[in-house]
Amino acid sequence: MSNKEISEAKFWLQRLSKTSLRALHILGITGAGGGILLGVAKADWSIYWYMAMTTGSLLMAWEVVRDWRWLIQLKGVLTIVKIGLLALFIPLANYKPELLITIVLLSVVVSHGPAGLRHFSVIHGKRIDGKKEIKG
Repeated sequence: MSNKEISEAKFWLQRLSKTSLRALHILGITGAGGGILLGVAKADWSIYWYMAMTTGSLLMAWEVVRDWRWLIQLKGVLTIVKIGLLALFIPLANYKPELLITIVLLSVVVSHGPAGLRHFSVIHGKRIDGKKEIKG
């Protein structure tokens, strides 16, 4: 087996793993979000909450390990803002639906916004995709 085949196999394994993790994350968000928005008893949706928090943490760790620059790009910064909004669920418990809606809308920007926006570095004031943009 050549190096190219091993690397292609590794690519597909990573791609399928991340896609599966993302699918479980969306399922968790859907279940927890439905419970929050519809005022369902927490016990009925808490498993989805734990699924969303676990998979979200794993996806975030995946991005940081892959490339630390994710933390200074708008996609990483907005993800950290979403975590801050989640933390507000405790002191602002009466506003969970509004906070959740804000988090979901930010998620759309992070996931589906143009690359120039998602890859914009809040430190450098420009789009960065790799080391050469930081050094140059």
